[in-house]
Order: sequence, then C-alpha cells, then structure tokens
Amino acid sequence: MNKAIILAGGQGKRMKADMPKPLLRVLGEPMLEWVISACEESGVSDICVIKGFRGEMIDEYLGGRCETALQAERLGTGHAVMQGISFLEKDTSGNTLILNGDAPFIDAATIGESLKMHTEQGNSVTVITAELENPHGYGRVIRTESGISGIVEQKDATEEQKNIREVNSGAYWFRTADLIELLGKLDCNNAQNEYYLTDTISIALSEGKKAGAFKSENSEIIKGANDRRDLLALNDYAKRAVIDKHLENGVEFVSTDGVIIERGVEIGVGTQIQPGTIIRGKTTIGSGCVLGPNSVIVECKVGDNVVIDTSHAYNSEIESGVIIGPFVHIRPDSYIKSGARIGDFVEIKNSTIGEKTAVSHLVYVGDSDVGRKVNIGCGTVTVNYDGISKSRCVIGDNCFIGCNTNLIAPVKLGKAVYTAAGTTVTRDVPDYALAIDRGVMKVNEGYTLRKLKTEKK
Repeated sequence: MNKAIILAGGQGKRMKADMPKPLLRVLGEPMLEWVISACEESGVSDICVIKGFRGEMIDEYLGGRCETALQAERLGTGHAVMQGISFLEKDTSGNTLILNGDAPFIDAATIGESLKMHTEQGNSVTVITAELENPHGYGRVIRTESGISGIVEQKDATEEQKNIREVNSGAYWFRTADLIELLGKLDCNNAQNEYYLTDTISIALSEGKKAGAFKSENSEIIKGANDRRDLLALNDYAKRAVIDKHLENGVEFVSTDGVIIERGVEIGVGTQIQPGTIIRGKTTIGSGCVLGPNSVIVECKVGDNVVIDTSHAYNSEIESGVIIGPFVHIRPDSYIKSGARIGDFVEIKNSTIGEKTAVSHLVYVGDSDVGRKVNIGCGTVTVNYDGISKSRCVIGDNCFIGCNTNLIAPVKLGKAVYTAAGTTVTRDVPDYALAIDRGVMKVNEGYTLRKLKTEKK
C-alpha cells in the first residue's frame, strides 16, 4: 500500500503565531488541509502527520482522520521522518510520499504522475521538482543520463550549478522498505547538527540504488510561507486561481475587489459576483444569480436566479427565484423557498419561509414554519425564547401579519389568518380569523402645553 508522511512540526516563529505553522489558513483552510486533501484526491489515504510545536492542536484539528507522531526535538527533516518509522513498518510493500505541511499547492496530478514514473523507473527515491524563473535560494537538482546525482544547496552551488532552474520542491517518493533502511544510515555530522532527508539520495546512489526526479508542470508546488507576507502571497495566489477557474466556467465578475471564494465553492453559469462578496465552505450557487455587493455566504445551497444583496447567509438552503436584501441575516438551518422575498433589516433563524412569502423589512423570524404567500408586516417578531427553552411558531398559508405583531411561541396561526397591527398573539388562531389585541387608547388633551409650562419653571 502507498502511504504518505506529512511534516507539520514547524512553529514558524516569524509568523508570530502561537500555533503550528501548517494550521495557518490559506483561503479559509489550514495549509495542512490542502496537503492532506491532495493526497486523498490522488488515492493516498494512509497518512501520518509528524507534529511538533503545539502538537495537540494538530490532533484536535485532525480528529483521528490521520495517524500522528511527535517530533519532540527539531533535528532536521530526516529526523522528522524518523518519527514515523513505526507507521512505515506496518506495511513496507509499497511506496511512501513525503510532503511538507506548509507547502499547500501540491496537487493530485503531480502526486499521481510522479508515483507512476517512480514505479516505472524502479527508483528507490524520486524527488519531485519544479522549474522556476528565479531559483535563488532553492536546492538545484543535478541530473544525469540515468537519473539524478544529487541536490546542491544554493550556498554550495558552483556558478554553473546556480544557473540550473530545476529545484527541489521538498516532496519525495521513496520505496518504503528503502526509506526505512536509508533513515537508519543518516547522521548529523554537519554544521547544523541535523539529519537531512536530502542526504538519503547520496546514500542510495552510493549503494547502487536508483534516484530520479519528476518535474511537475505546476511550479506553485514550491510555494511555502515563512512569515505573514508569504502567507498573504499564498492567499493572493489561491484567491486568483479560484476566480480564474470560475471565469473559465462562465461566472461573471464585475470587479474582483474584496472577492474571496473558497476552493470548495461551486457556481453556475451566468451568475454575477459583485465586489466585496465572500463565499465559503462547500457552498453551491445556481445559475443566473446576482450576489453582492458585500455579501457573505457560508455553507449554503443556493438555487438559480437568486439575488443576495449586501446580506449574510449561513448553513441554509435558498431555493430558486428568491430575492434577499439588503441587510438581511439568514442564520443557520433556515430554508427559504422559491419566490420568497426577504427585505431590508430582516433576520431569519432556524426557520422555513414558504413559496412567494414576503418578509419585507425590520422583522425577526426565529424557530418558525411560515407557509406560502404570507405577508409579514414591518416590526413583526416571533418571540421564540422564554429564557429557558425555545419554541416554534407556525404560520399557515396566505396569512397577513400586521405591523408590530408579536407571536408568543408556541403558537399556531391557521390558513389566511389576519393579525391587526400591534397585536400580541398568545394562543392559536383558527383558519380565516382576525386576531386583534389592542387596549383602549386614551387621549390626554393639553398634556404637551402643561409639560412645557412646567419645564420652563
């Protein structure tokens, strides 16, 4: 079986973050998640993550999804891989991929194609490389007719070698049995007193084993982050790459200013994304929608021809033909059915809004089931919480809810019920009834004149 070891023990002191560097986020996801998902997409699902600084945070994030091993001391990349030997020894029949948890742009195609070359050539180790316009600072790959002869670091390279543009990405395929053997032969006789994984190549070659290099067409696999500027650059690149994908698929962008779309988002043809719009998670958007400006949509399913104007929606479903906004908050577990209109300064929480229902403005609907073709007037509130427990309201089809109505849950309104403006509904109302609850209005004549006269004194 093929497996992977992901090195994720770095602290990243220059990040000035009290967490493992691979948990810092690129386009909403930890860099480690990008690497793991690339492995899984390529068919490599047996994964061990080498943790170090604040390793408990790695465990908490993974939640048992991958095996982990602790590198208690940071003694180099070779030493980090050594911590996974017990993981490797469980099955030595296949190959092992070594990746860095803070290099998020490794892709499934590169992993699969490099493995194919690795096995076809019968290599003990295959270095995954990329060609850069400016290779300064990276280890140069020295090729031979039969493979490679090694990797030369920038500080050790000759002038001729510095002109080589093919560099080491820090990712490798090893024959698993050979990797275990090679790790046992590493030493730390160097200026840093560390065990370098790159030394395994020269050891393998000295023993007559084959070493090769696979050059990825994706030069971005080299990109990593050592400080916050690097992290911003990774985010900028990822953001642009996702937008380019949607442009190719027929999505319209008026301007990309402030637009952030995470890589798990799906958007239909002809949808327009306006400035300042943020779409996160596994959100799916239909065709012909207009989203934004300045809208946030998280983990939602949105149908076709939906308008979401300057509003927020979270963990909810919005059917086709719905118009939302401006300044609407759709909270989790809400279901807005087709043709509904949700107007300005409305909050919907854990509720169903029926087909062609209008919730026009300044309304709170929480823990409620609202029927079709209902009109909910300005200032209406479903009073769903008594300080101890939450209860639901049910509003039947074709109801007309007057302005400033309070519905004290649990309460049920039947079909085509009307409530008079200012009514507080405390019990169920039958079909086709009018609920009206108003005290006697008193008019105190001359009150203002008396009040002003008193204040002048």
